[in-house]
Amino acid sequence: MSPTTTARRVPLSILDLAVVADGATGQDAIRASLELAVRADALGYRRFWFAEHHLAPGVASASPAVLAALTAERTQRIKVGSGAVLLSTTSPLIAAEQFGAVAALHPGRVDLGLGRAFTPPPTPGGATASAAVVASAAVAADDSVAAEDSIAGDAPVATVAADAPPRREPQPARDVDGLHVPATPPLDRGDSALRERFLAQTRVIGASRTSGVFREELEVVLGLRAGTFRDADGRPCVSPPVQGADLDLWVLASSGGESARVAGELGLPLAANYHVSPATVLETVEQYRAAFRPGVLDAPYVVVSADVLASETDERATGLADGFADWVLSIRGGGGAAVYPRPGTGTPWEARPEQERALLLDRVSTRFVGSAATVVERLEALQRATGADELLLTTEVHDPAARVRSFELIAQAWNASAPAALDDREPVAATV
Repeated sequence: MSPTTTARRVPLSILDLAVVADGATGQDAIRASLELAVRADALGYRRFWFAEHHLAPGVASASPAVLAALTAERTQRIKVGSGAVLLSTTSPLIAAEQFGAVAALHPGRVDLGLGRAFTPPPTPGGATASAAVVASAAVAADDSVAAEDSIAGDAPVATVAADAPPRREPQPARDVDGLHVPATPPLDRGDSALRERFLAQTRVIGASRTSGVFREELEVVLGLRAGTFRDADGRPCVSPPVQGADLDLWVLASSGGESARVAGELGLPLAANYHVSPATVLETVEQYRAAFRPGVLDAPYVVVSADVLASETDERATGLADGFADWVLSIRGGGGAAVYPRPGTGTPWEARPEQERALLLDRVSTRFVGSAATVVERLEALQRATGADELLLTTEVHDPAARVRSFELIAQAWNASAPAALDDREPVAATV
């Protein structure tokens, strides 16, 4: 499917980071996330995904499989999953076994989203980062869900696969069918101080896995589920929690690189990242659709993420949104997301240095903030421009009650203005 000129009323889903607010604890954040999931189930949202983050003071979503299991037990119909499990810290086998176990009790309701690892900046002499350093990227970026091919995080560096297409020159900001596509932010990919922070955090997390070729990692999951997987020596391998598991495998991507291409080649569904990498979302979707071949699915299926915050009026939503730029700045500085600031404590935009504004502009300008009508209008533009089959919403705000209210208002407005026939398609499995 190519982007359309008229927005379809597609399903809405939620990506949650279990954001820790200033004055709250990680335990508070996790409880608030589970309460939000229960409300989202009642409101009709299709999925509720959790990110993977480690050592980020402002994010408590560290174990997507555990959180997905807890959510499934508390809800009736909403799908649960990861956005995404990072292959820099977890092997595809372990991830599949964890989510396969959840699917055993909640068949048809589990999504296993996988994201590639990414590398920190090279050493000043250009040396290749060690496996441990590569793994550390899962810690620092926002951490995690990360960079090149994940959806929840934000990172100053990204992996470029050897067979990836050459990077395009940065594009200027532009508007496409009502959607604002910002210029690429000026992220420093050679920051030695950032690299040292990665190294220090790696020693704490203890991650030492060297990720393999991304396509092969996905094929491990598919082969184990089908009962056809063999190791490098041709020996059959069986994982009882995975074999025959009623779960869906997803690929997360933030650029038109290897992940989007491989997802298309294997016929898998794709989650494309607008809320963290808005400058590349159209390229990501285009690459996926161009590479798509029937495989797991008969036809492409794309979910596109968006950062949203709705309230009763535009003015109230703008007030609640205060602190977002400071929060993003803490991420892009490489130290991991800080606790989310209280409203009224953020640095005014006009008081920021020009270099800082340039670093944050892509995130700030593409966050959909306002009344429900305002947010819905911008979601419609996102769907039109990308041709998304589903939209994945994430909200960071200091007050958990304001977050719940935002999702309530958006769901009500989205459904109230829907055409008579809501486009409620699911990804369609390929016929055998």
